[in-house]
Amino acid sequence: MQYTLNTPLTKDKLRNLKAGDYVCLSGTIYSARDAAHLRMHQALAESEALPIPLSDAAIYYMGPTPARDSHPLGSAGPTTSSRMDKYTPELLDLGVSAVIGKGRRADYITDSLVKNHGVYFAAVGGAGALLSQCITESNVIAYEDLGTEAVRQLTVKDFPMVVIIDSSGNNLYDEVYSKIPPELLE
Repeated sequence: MQYTLNTPLTKDKLRNLKAGDYVCLSGTIYSARDAAHLRMHQALAESEALPIPLSDAAIYYMGPTPARDSHPLGSAGPTTSSRMDKYTPELLDLGVSAVIGKGRRADYITDSLVKNHGVYFAAVGGAGALLSQCITESNVIAYEDLGTEAVRQLTVKDFPMVVIIDSSGNNLYDEVYSKIPPELLE
């Protein structure tokens, strides 16, 4: 199926999505990578406020290249999601409803998504220039010293994604891998 969604991504909006569905997303999302996730984790450990609202938020694992011409960003492709695995359950427990990146996730991420009725989306790796065309605005809102890993508030329009892990725990990667003959995976 194909869906068009707007943020915030409430549990009601995510409930009907299934692994393998295509989604075009519009609205506000936040970018954060490894270093920003570590800072947010440290802030939470010290009972400090986070730089982004977490309720029904979507976090995109992305570090853009510099802006060119009149665009708000350069290439804006996803980074490998597993690097954020150790921080993801904490953010999901605090209200984040969706994460966007690329690649497989640990089993405990699936468990946390199910527990919190969240979704893991994949953006197409290697298509950063195309994805940046769906970003209409970008503002650094925290950790500017981290450069490309600073937290950004992004406004997206028809940002294309695929549901990889749905809120019921169905995992598109597992479904695909289960159909590949074992000798081809060696």
